[in-house]
Amino acid sequence: MEYAAFVNRLNARLDELKWLYCELYRNDVRAFEYFVDMLRRSYDDRKQALRDRDERRLADPDWYRSNKMLGMMLYVDNFAGDLKGVRAKLPYLKECGVNYLHLMPLLRTVKGRSDGGYAVADFRAVQPELGTMEDLERLADDCREAGISLALDFVMNHTSEDHTWARAARAGDPVARARYFFYNDRRIPDEFEKTVPQVFPTTAPGNFTWLDDCGQWVMTSFYPYQWDLNYANPMVFNDMTENLLYLTNRGMDVIRLDAIPYIWKQLGTDCRNLPQVHTLSRMLRLACEIVCPGVLLLGEVVMEPKKVAPYFGTPEKPECHMLYNVTTMCSTWSCLATRDVRLLGRQMEQLAALPRSCSFQNYLRCHDDIGWGLDYAWLQQFGTEEVAHKKYLNDWFTGKWPGSPARGELYNDDPRLGDARLCGTTASLCGAEVEEKAAVDCDLMLHAWMLTQSGIPVLYSGDEIGQLNDYGYHEDPDRAEDSRYLHRGRFNWADAEQRGDRKTRQGKLFAGLRRLETIRAREAVFAADAEFVGFDTGDNAVLGVRRTRSGAVLTALFNFSPEPRTVHLAPCEARNLRNNRHLDLETVELPGYGFLWAKHV
Repeated sequence: MEYAAFVNRLNARLDELKWLYCELYRNDVRAFEYFVDMLRRSYDDRKQALRDRDERRLADPDWYRSNKMLGMMLYVDNFAGDLKGVRAKLPYLKECGVNYLHLMPLLRTVKGRSDGGYAVADFRAVQPELGTMEDLERLADDCREAGISLALDFVMNHTSEDHTWARAARAGDPVARARYFFYNDRRIPDEFEKTVPQVFPTTAPGNFTWLDDCGQWVMTSFYPYQWDLNYANPMVFNDMTENLLYLTNRGMDVIRLDAIPYIWKQLGTDCRNLPQVHTLSRMLRLACEIVCPGVLLLGEVVMEPKKVAPYFGTPEKPECHMLYNVTTMCSTWSCLATRDVRLLGRQMEQLAALPRSCSFQNYLRCHDDIGWGLDYAWLQQFGTEEVAHKKYLNDWFTGKWPGSPARGELYNDDPRLGDARLCGTTASLCGAEVEEKAAVDCDLMLHAWMLTQSGIPVLYSGDEIGQLNDYGYHEDPDRAEDSRYLHRGRFNWADAEQRGDRKTRQGKLFAGLRRLETIRAREAVFAADAEFVGFDTGDNAVLGVRRTRSGAVLTALFNFSPEPRTVHLAPCEARNLRNNRHLDLETVELPGYGFLWAKHV
């Protein structure tokens, strides 16, 4: 009976899967037959508890779109030392209301050549100091019993130079070399360089690295120790898909497809978002629907909205289940510094135009830097010039601008282009190191705005207690050159002990966030299928959002200024969800960094 379910799912998708595969790989039927056999082997490896969960989720396909979802992302070592430590801390995560846990990269890497875990040397082994694959599977089992879905990064674009394939390629194995991009001279690399942007122009310039020991160039879009995989080789796609399914069979509920826009390379293009990427993405979705239909694919597409949305695919042929709402995150911080929310209004217009089936992972901060990929073509109408605006934002958030309480640091600062990326924890960027009261108000307002968006809200570990920047990384020679470690510090359990004391920053934020998260989980108007729209509040410093579902209407207001603001709206009776008091929406007084959730009555 169980195997019949697999066969039925395979047969329902076989024609499309074969057409896509053979179209991409020039009718390589033998490679396709290997791929299908690999799917069967992966299904055989899937234990009964995971198959049972698949069936439950097939019966409730929108389970992840519930307003009861709340995520947190964390580094295992920083949070609890190792995987066993995370298991021991599950009660804390439950206290935080978390039911979606994203573990940052934990597969085996080599010290000094890890890029924060994104240079994977073995897709089937955990970094030894964090534990074993068995420990990861036990954590997944415990999370499943606790009602927590587990997410893990899957680095698709490249492997570490220490991976078995890369070591064999370096030794001259032609089969292994065919998995990468090797060249004897600079002729083809130079042609690529004409059209392919550099990911890290200051810290890792160029897209190729010279290998002295074998006298060849290899493509390395990110860092020299990360070798790009050649997905034009079906063997790469077959084996990487099997690696992905291996992780889902260890109990992962969500697989984050790291850097997916980069995975197909073609001379004469920018090697970003090419049509073949979407073919691969669709085939990955089909593979999961056949083997592990309860698993979600989360696409990491850190680009402007018009390039992000295609990774959802179409309703008939979906690709990723969820995508990162990176543009809203960046726009939020820009609006905070400018005290002008019109850019977020523009962003909401674009998101509202997408089908309600499109789901985003929303966040204020994550493990990475903040890049100012804003809609400067649209901002020009207000006299906003890109280079000057980026400099202002970076000056503001590093505390260089007069009167700014924010404290962050720059990453990959390129004075020639007037560009840089920003690092810092949410609390420090809100000014908690300088003006704690205003920073707490600002912090809660921004989180309320995140919770108002449709999708899964995800906290960065430590934000629930207002953790500050960790400047100690400057003293660590292995980390000193990477300012992203400013916000990747160890979780402060001493601070967490103060979460019950509402006189402290930690207590105010923990209680305030839990209150907001509880309201969101209770009120169905926050569900992902609600209609939402931004509206003009008459004040550029105040963001207005309206959500509607099954006759229920929510009006939300957010003051991005430290000064009090008054908003005039059409008369309406409502209930303030934060204190359950009756409210007349005609005239609303908002304190500095104040916000309102008002449900119409």
